[in-house]
Amino acid sequence: MDVLKSIFKFMIAATLLVGGLLVGGTVFAAKKIDKAGDKLEETIHG
Repeated sequence: MDVLKSIFKFMIAATLLVGGLLVGGTVFAAKKIDKAGDKLEETIHG
């Protein structure tokens, strides 16, 4: 039973870690895209 509990804890920790990385990566990418969009808009409109 202890083995199942430790595996379950590891699965939860891994899921939270991967989820955090995905959210962080998405936010980072969104900021980069936003900055690139601002530069493009500035270039187009002068």
